[in-house]
Amino acid sequence: MAPALPPAMERPHFVGIGGAGMSGIAKILAQRGAEVAGSDARESATTEALRALGATVHVGHDAAHLAADATAVVVSSAIREDNPELAAARERGVPVVHRSDALAALMDGLRPIAVAGTHGKTTTTSMLAVALGTMGLDPSYAIGGDLDGPGTNARHGGGEIFVAEADESDRSFHTYAPEVAIVLNVELDHHANYASLEEIHESFETFVRRIRPGGTLVVSADHGGARELTARVRAGAAGEGRDLRIVTYGEADDADVRVLKTVPQGLSSEVTVSMDGTETSFTVSVPGRHYAHNAVAALAAGAALGVPAGGLAAALASYTGVNRRLQPKGEARGVRVIDSYAHHPTEMAADLEAISGAADGGRVLVLFQPHLFSRTRELGTEMGQALALADASVVLDIYPAREDPIPGVTSAVITDAARAAGADVRHESDRAAAAALVAGMAEPGDLVLTMGAGDVTELGAVVLDRLADRPAN
Repeated sequence: MAPALPPAMERPHFVGIGGAGMSGIAKILAQRGAEVAGSDARESATTEALRALGATVHVGHDAAHLAADATAVVVSSAIREDNPELAAARERGVPVVHRSDALAALMDGLRPIAVAGTHGKTTTTSMLAVALGTMGLDPSYAIGGDLDGPGTNARHGGGEIFVAEADESDRSFHTYAPEVAIVLNVELDHHANYASLEEIHESFETFVRRIRPGGTLVVSADHGGARELTARVRAGAAGEGRDLRIVTYGEADDADVRVLKTVPQGLSSEVTVSMDGTETSFTVSVPGRHYAHNAVAALAAGAALGVPAGGLAAALASYTGVNRRLQPKGEARGVRVIDSYAHHPTEMAADLEAISGAADGGRVLVLFQPHLFSRTRELGTEMGQALALADASVVLDIYPAREDPIPGVTSAVITDAARAAGADVRHESDRAAAAALVAGMAEPGDLVLTMGAGDVTELGAVVLDRLADRPAN
């Protein structure tokens, strides 16, 4: 039985209801009986899914879309103050609630696991949601991407566990009070909101302090930034007398849950871990060492809540992926096309290494779209160096998302660095021409990776069409 809805969430209006984070909360509220409404810039499969749940969804933003009896207007950090629906809410005195506060309210009365880290959150949250569901524990979850299995980014379950992706980009994860928190890694990113790595560490420390008394922090023993966070948290918890259990995981000799080996098996891996003196092996149905480590973090977090580790390890094999996380898109003329959400250099390198191991001797070709001017300014050189791991790359213009252009910051920052690192790379502004270029380069046995957090995901289908139209050899 779910806790009662907070009064403010009985008739909420979501501005930007089609977004990954916003739509998940809206879905859960609709499933819990709220009268959900909202607006989005365009129609999508997500808006249709919300209507199927009984939500009222408007296309376009207009003050008239805000119902007279709305109990709250829910916004994300991406919504600007001049949005007409937000302006109407402020004028009428309708409470404005940040997305993170709405999600935190949905966790009240349940046992939350919050998954944080600069990258890997969506995959790890998805792994937990699928595995717990396979075990019959019926969790609620809110994820930043659609699962291959359940086919949705959020669900209201009948069990007591709530698994949520915790976004550090705007510090909104400070709102949550989890029983178990996972920190996968800590790196400098989100340059519009953080001026330094020290600010990132302070933000993650604040998040960890929000763990409920007697709760557990599951944290990487391999990642340098995560180890630094662990040292800070241990010192702080001891000084403040906080009741916090810390469980580390990874390949490091001092890890509490130690990864003994990861054996690639095509587009999957076999992982063996030592946990509480017992060795356990299980399959991860996505390639790459970093995805295997995500699964081990999920295993440790579930165990911290008392879920039997053996059963959870077996259930993790039922995870088949999440949209845009090394997601196979199809094959044509002997060329496989896979979609990657990677947009930070560490993610890019990890996905390229994983795919190279699964390419069976073929080349890896990348169609990359940089995400955000601020990220390119700060990390463009490292992005170019990561692309040197591919056999050849085509780089699109920067996807701006919520940002305005920054003078002097273009894709050339990345292509120049890639060439300096020995990469075969070229730039193409036209999206269709870029897809055709990559398709023309590909030969049977090659693997094409569409990579980036923007709309490059749409080009996988274009590449496949170009390949299919090409005369057979």
